[in-house]
Amino acid sequence: PLQIIRVQSPEGVKRITATKRETVATFLKKVAKEFGFRNNGFSVYTNRNRTGEITASQNKSLNLLKIKHGDMLFLYPSSPAGSSSETMDTSVSQGLRAVGAPQVVEDEIDQYLIKQDGKIYRNRDQQLCRHGPLGKCVHCVPLEPFDEDYLNHLEPPVKHMSFHAYIRKLTGGADKGKFVALENISCKIKSGCEGHPPWPEGICTKCQPSAITLNRQKYRHVDNIMFENHTIADRFLDFWRKTGNQHLGYLYGRYTEHKDIPLGIRAEVAAIYEPPQIGTQNSLEILEDPKAEVVDEIAAKLGLRKVGWIFTDLVSEDTRKGTVRYSRNKDTYYLSAEECITAGNFQNQQPNICRLSPDGHFGSKFVTVVATGGPDNQVHFEGYQVSNQCMALVRDECLLPCRDAPELGYAKESSSEQYVPDVFYKDIDKFGNEITQLARPLPVEYLIIDITTTFPKDPVYTFSISQNPFPIENRDVLGETQDFHSLATYLSQNTSSVFLDIISDFHLLLFLVTNEVMPLRDSISLLLEAVRTKNEELAQTWKKSEQWATIEQLCSTVGVQISGLQEYGAMGSSTHAVSAAMWACQHCTFMNQPGTDHCEMCSLPRT
Repeated sequence: PLQIIRVQSPEGVKRITATKRETVATFLKKVAKEFGFRNNGFSVYTNRNRTGEITASQNKSLNLLKIKHGDMLFLYPSSPAGSSSETMDTSVSQGLRAVGAPQVVEDEIDQYLIKQDGKIYRNRDQQLCRHGPLGKCVHCVPLEPFDEDYLNHLEPPVKHMSFHAYIRKLTGGADKGKFVALENISCKIKSGCEGHPPWPEGICTKCQPSAITLNRQKYRHVDNIMFENHTIADRFLDFWRKTGNQHLGYLYGRYTEHKDIPLGIRAEVAAIYEPPQIGTQNSLEILEDPKAEVVDEIAAKLGLRKVGWIFTDLVSEDTRKGTVRYSRNKDTYYLSAEECITAGNFQNQQPNICRLSPDGHFGSKFVTVVATGGPDNQVHFEGYQVSNQCMALVRDECLLPCRDAPELGYAKESSSEQYVPDVFYKDIDKFGNEITQLARPLPVEYLIIDITTTFPKDPVYTFSISQNPFPIENRDVLGETQDFHSLATYLSQNTSSVFLDIISDFHLLLFLVTNEVMPLRDSISLLLEAVRTKNEELAQTWKKSEQWATIEQLCSTVGVQISGLQEYGAMGSSTHAVSAAMWACQHCTFMNQPGTDHCEMCSLPRT
């Protein structure tokens, strides 16, 4: 007959089904499978004080060892050799891995902040402290990084603690967060329930997702957004200034420590990439970008990553004064439902790697920036994220925008194709009572987290700034095209003796890698390393390569006189010979054979 043996471990108690005649080895395999351990990764004892060990080498049945139905055994993981204090420090991660959390490599900034003390140290209060200089009391003892009273008294007050401060709060108790697991919300029916027909014919409490009550998120994954300098934003805004159409771009930068908030994270923006899109005065459509993966690869080699997205919502008010309309405020909306859904989709594509989540990821560090009119009718940059609850609703396709009210979202209703859990939010009625409302419709401010967006007093330049910069990608509607004619013009206007200053332009590097005539995919790694480390010698080494000489020759064929171009290349002597032999079409940049008057590719006449 079957019997149930209870096995207690640091992660809780599990019940193992076995027979009386079952061997110890078979039973221990069941235990290992149930707890997620490999062989020999644990020991099982009959007593809590680690005596009476049960080993697989004992070729006996459970009945002979006098283990019967309902008995409690005690499991201890095999800890590495070391002091007891080391074992205590790693108890959180060991416990979570046993539950089933995957081994993940967190971002560098997360690994750095985990090692920081994070406490808020205060000086001795001259009026309230009655002790000596070495003593501590309630008025001067260090505060925890999640202390809400301290955050509320900062200038300006901080509504959301940092994510790492939130983790410290979860893991700061007596158990050191042994049982803490950051669960991702799921709005889908759990698969594999065999007790009834699948939805819509049947559903049960085991597979039915829980109802969601929207709450203000107490933490945020990013606490500050900082553009390295004004030029990055100004060049992005130029598109709207010249066309009046709204525009969108992806922010590339890095995550660093934000020291104004305990254990805070800052997203530093070094460049803005503008993908293919169709913009009008009141709408934006993002088109499929065939170069998206290449851009991410180049950014990674430059030490950058995609940290967010930016879009404009600007309407000119007085062209003589240069003012814009103040349209996003507490009386209208800060982000529309459609923008919240788009932001949630982007955040789901860029998850935050987290060791405390069984899924290996929790939330996202991807930010949203809106360039819009402020109270003073000047262009302001406002930063946001959407909450983890919003990410779950968007991921599982439960949230819709309202057609005639941009400030309202709408939780889908269940259909025969999809079950949608009930979504609620709390509000105050006209009598001052707190009431729970069904999220049909839903005010989107329940989904938004605001983030301070700043510019530094002392500008930082990852990439060099030129008076005559290289054109930005995908701006053909402005007549600004990236081709070898524009490259030759750029080189003729920038004659600095420091080659790194000339070549250190994010949009120029993208063009060198992605152009169709002479793409430098594999041979540009050395140059990207030189730009990343600001190493002029390395850049000079790459300048002497055949690839740069070929680029020079292609530039010389478009008819722009480049002063000092000969000194840039290693094959300058052959430049005129090549230019006399071939010519580049100014419409499609195709290299044509000498003696032809029309382009072989686009059939347009030579100009």
